[in-house]
Amino acid sequence: MAEFGSRPSGGSSRPTNRPSDGRSRDKDSRGPGAGGKRRFQVRRKVCRFCVDKTPFIDYKDVKTLKFFLTERGKILPRRISGNCARHQREITVAVQRGRNIALVPFSGEK
Repeated sequence: MAEFGSRPSGGSSRPTNRPSDGRSRDKDSRGPGAGGKRRFQVRRKVCRFCVDKTPFIDYKDVKTLKFFLTERGKILPRRISGNCARHQREITVAVQRGRNIALVPFSGEK
């Protein structure tokens, strides 16, 4: 009786992805850019409001709010803008308030 996870006895006709000359494949044999060292370090985005220690986000400050809007008038998500969750929520509220008093557009130009 075969154990769980063991291979059935018998030959496998599936082709392998190994080189035919018998040597093992390392990172160096894959060619340039296929692995190994990274070429650059990805910088972590930081919340600009936490860095500046801004006490609150003002809905009347249109210049700051436009930085977090797309051309079509959509609010940029956290992963793109780099804000923390708390300040992203504050930006959303500020943009909505700015839209209601016509400082920030609901939709962009078409």
